[in-house]
Amino acid sequence: MSTEREHVNVLIVGAGLAGIGAAVHLQRNCPGKSYAILEARDSIGGTWDLFRYPGIRSDSDMFTLGYSFKPWLGEKSIADGESILDYIKETAQEYGVEGKIRFHHKVLAAEWSSAEARWTVRAERDGEPVELTCDWLYGCTGYYRYDEGFLPKFEGTERFEGRIVHPQHWPEDLDYEGKRVVVIGSGATAMTLVPALAERTAQVTMLQRSPTYVVSRPAVDPLAQRLRRLLPEKLAYAAVRWKNVLVLHGSYTLFRRWPNFSKRILRKRLEPLLPAGYDIDTHFKPRYDPWDERLCAVPDADLFKAIRKGKAEIVTDRIETFTEKGIRLQSGKELEADIIVTATGLNMLVLGGMQILVDGREKRMSETVGYKGMMFSGIPNMCLALGYTNASFTLKTDLVAAYVCRLLEHMDAHGYRVATPRAPGSSVEIEPIIDLKSGYVLRALDQLPKQAAAHPWRLHQNYAQDIRLLRKGPLDDEIDFSRGDAASAGEADEGRTGKFASVA
Repeated sequence: MSTEREHVNVLIVGAGLAGIGAAVHLQRNCPGKSYAILEARDSIGGTWDLFRYPGIRSDSDMFTLGYSFKPWLGEKSIADGESILDYIKETAQEYGVEGKIRFHHKVLAAEWSSAEARWTVRAERDGEPVELTCDWLYGCTGYYRYDEGFLPKFEGTERFEGRIVHPQHWPEDLDYEGKRVVVIGSGATAMTLVPALAERTAQVTMLQRSPTYVVSRPAVDPLAQRLRRLLPEKLAYAAVRWKNVLVLHGSYTLFRRWPNFSKRILRKRLEPLLPAGYDIDTHFKPRYDPWDERLCAVPDADLFKAIRKGKAEIVTDRIETFTEKGIRLQSGKELEADIIVTATGLNMLVLGGMQILVDGREKRMSETVGYKGMMFSGIPNMCLALGYTNASFTLKTDLVAAYVCRLLEHMDAHGYRVATPRAPGSSVEIEPIIDLKSGYVLRALDQLPKQAAAHPWRLHQNYAQDIRLLRKGPLDDEIDFSRGDAASAGEADEGRTGKFASVA
């Protein structure tokens, strides 16, 4: 390997929805900055290229999941995975991002050198080591582990004579035509799979341990169709985008503030969608409040239609053991199956699992506090594109990308080379950065960063508020800037105090 390392101003890790968006923002707002994108896989698209199970689609509307700079022109607001992947690829091609992507580059570690004021990033390309340096490290790695989904330990799996499949690795040769299929799970993946499988299987059963809140949304937004006929393309897109932002935020606020009232509304909406006398309380009445976990949205009530037609059923019970012919439940009932799909969730993975070091010392993300939901205390010149939990992922990642461009321009204008968030003081109360109670979040709390009660250490779940804070707010609150020399670095270190000072 050559001792001469390639250097770029900004190194983006991940060529999915967030990574392609970040690259376009850089090109448009910081045209003088060089950049590259490292992608571990062999294609762009991230989630939308990886997942290939039947019915794969968005669970957010495309007017908010789409980029702010590129209108979504598809007919459906709740779009299928192939259409979303085409949209990402089209964006990369349209803005000339494709040539900046280095495929098969799995990032293993990144080390910051205060002496050089830059990162050295160690990656692996087809088994060979590769090193690059950059001024700014930009993580667009998503939030889950790509090579492995979550699979609980089930008794007796070795006895099952059929096929067991995890949706994260859906086999191309899986023939489910006319088969009996059991889908284990109650999240968005299971609710996407069940109606899609029901079109071709003999019977599909969704086996859940506990229910989830489910709402039906129209796949095609009628207001969007009307506005597209009346207004210019970009104006119509912006109008529908804001309409959806406000509706979603309003419902989220309502559900969190008045949970008991919201539960009654959600239940009432299910009654006309399900067969008469259906046991809603057993199968669609969760033990938790709305938005303690994400609500599942199904397009055009497709899940409920499959149930009404008798092509799909929901069973709420616990698994005792797998058997030769299927699954025996704790109630004693046995579900016979030819195929069992374990839609049991994902494993979270911060920054794609890469090791972070600052001047030779490892930095654990769980020991940092998030700054504006994108940077982290004590880690210089690095950000992570994190989306909302109560709204579309891209709404936040678009704002993060625009903020990074503002910050880079600010640093150039003042001759700064280094920007490091200070750790909050010891009097500041610290809590997990994500407040959902979903299993995949709870399993990962020991690896997630923290947040604090007040700005700029609070991860706001409010797009309108974040627009004000990230587009117009100050750039120098609770952040140390330096010119990258020893003297300025020493001054910054002296200013760091508080509970997290040891890792800052």
